Amino acid sequence: MTSKRTGHIRKISGNMVMVEFVTFVIQNEVAYIIHGKERLKSEVIRVRGKTAEMQVYENTGGLEIGDQVEFTGELLFVELGPGLLGQVFDGLQNPLPQIAEECGFFLKRGVYFEALPDEAQWDFTPIRKKGDRLRAGDRLGSVPEKIFKHYIMVPFNLQGILEVVSIVKPGKYNLKQPIAQLKDKDGKLHEAFLQQLWPVKMPIQAYAEKLRPREPLVTKMRLIDSLFPVARGGTYCIPGPFGAGKTVLQHLTSKHAEVDIVIVAACGERAGEAVELLKTFPQITDPRTGKPLSDRTVIICNTSSMPVAARESSVYTAVTIAEYYRQMGLNVLLLADSTSRWAQAMREMSGRLEEIPGEEAFPAYLESRIASFYERAGAIKLYDGEIGSVTIGGTVSPAGGNFEEPVTQATLKVVGAFHGLSRERSDARRYPSIDPLISWSKYKSFIDEEQVRRGHQILRKGHNVAQMMKVIGEEGTSLNDFVDYLKGEFFDFVYLQQNAFDKVDESTSAERQKYIFGFIYRILNSEFDFEDKDHARQFFQRLRQEFRGWNSVQWNTNEFKKIEKEISALLEEKLTKDTEEKISA
Repeated sequence: MTSKRTGHIRKISGNMVMVEFVTFVIQNEVAYIIHGKERLKSEVIRVRGKTAEMQVYENTGGLEIGDQVEFTGELLFVELGPGLLGQVFDGLQNPLPQIAEECGFFLKRGVYFEALPDEAQWDFTPIRKKGDRLRAGDRLGSVPEKIFKHYIMVPFNLQGILEVVSIVKPGKYNLKQPIAQLKDKDGKLHEAFLQQLWPVKMPIQAYAEKLRPREPLVTKMRLIDSLFPVARGGTYCIPGPFGAGKTVLQHLTSKHAEVDIVIVAACGERAGEAVELLKTFPQITDPRTGKPLSDRTVIICNTSSMPVAARESSVYTAVTIAEYYRQMGLNVLLLADSTSRWAQAMREMSGRLEEIPGEEAFPAYLESRIASFYERAGAIKLYDGEIGSVTIGGTVSPAGGNFEEPVTQATLKVVGAFHGLSRERSDARRYPSIDPLISWSKYKSFIDEEQVRRGHQILRKGHNVAQMMKVIGEEGTSLNDFVDYLKGEFFDFVYLQQNAFDKVDESTSAERQKYIFGFIYRILNSEFDFEDKDHARQFFQRLRQEFRGWNSVQWNTNEFKKIEKEISALLEEKLTKDTEEKISA
């Protein structure tokens, strides 16, 4: 039937083609445009009468009216199985290193490879036996993959209770060899393989329950964890102007966050950033295992020079792979950079479809598309009681850093935390350049709530005094207000900022954050005895330098305790008598 369902191109508009067909087509099915020896992958996005409009995932240069189109009857899917970790794919899950080896530096269109090599042998260990009754997503056995035990599961598309009719013995098998036979309630037999296929636009829902994200995800970035935390299984966004540090922040998060798997979706990124990503990741040592960070990473790379339609597929491919590893009871972090370019691709395709435009010419369904993507995050409880999670962090690149534009506003409606990057902080070399005055989070931090509240309060008060001093000068402020300003700057400098080039300071454990924040909280609540503003400034400058050195010292070492005593002694010199009594109490 598939070979008989054909059509021909009637109109070409950029990456959108209109196809006339004879029999029928299915919404969102994959089709191939036949142009000479090339087969260009496409997807049906709208059907009207006997014409179908398709987005083409390749460059459409040279296509002609009348070129034949073959409809496959399949939705756009990804291959899920052992061998994904450490790979670099494009948005259609083509392994880029393999394509580069075949085609050279300039990738040819219409060239597709299998994501997972069929001939690769995997050492399968069954954990089920004949007669066991299972459901979709239950584990049949496992194979070793990098540092993980990769579970082979009952195909996600099967319904109801299934009985194990047969299962292979321990040994080596490739992806095409059946490892089990399952019988459904109607007596129909289904084969299970090490690999399974799944449509990218359908969430994997083979679990017992979806849970509310509650447990904090420790990123080891102090500003995030303490003031604007992210929950494991939650969502957050990082909007900011170009050059404000979005990509660097995501790279450090992927390296230090307490998750098992990291999926990086470079969605329409500039080629320079993508090349840097591909070069640096294999060289980075995972601080948790001492092995290459790429051993627990999957990269979906789609540069801005690739066809715009492929940006959409890269986002969905990444989140489907993330859901697959979540089904194994693992904690997955998906970093999408940048969803703005995906939205721009939607805007371009919407324009070619001549749809009624929304704000700034984005399609009217922009909000629902963004919401459906972030809704695929979450913590889940599997049938065996294990917990897995997918946390989604997406960057947004609003033109001119304008957070009022449609993509940012649509994203803010659905995420649980907002980490807004500031051009002023970036230019002032305050890293990470998340603006603490505009950012927010709906999740709970592991830091005491009263301490967090006081931190926010002193930052706002310090900012207000700074703005006042710009108008009336330093001499127009009282000593108390000036000390509050110095406290805010001190808190920002020694705690919110981190040195990404310092091996110790680039990441801070939750235990250390709690301890240091508690120490700083006592300083922020203290009253000091200063003669004048110059003495206050000199004291806080010295205190800042002591703390900066403290941040670079390993946690709980003798040197750490020594510097802590020196800072405590320095504080005692300037504390008022009332404050000393409160602290001792």
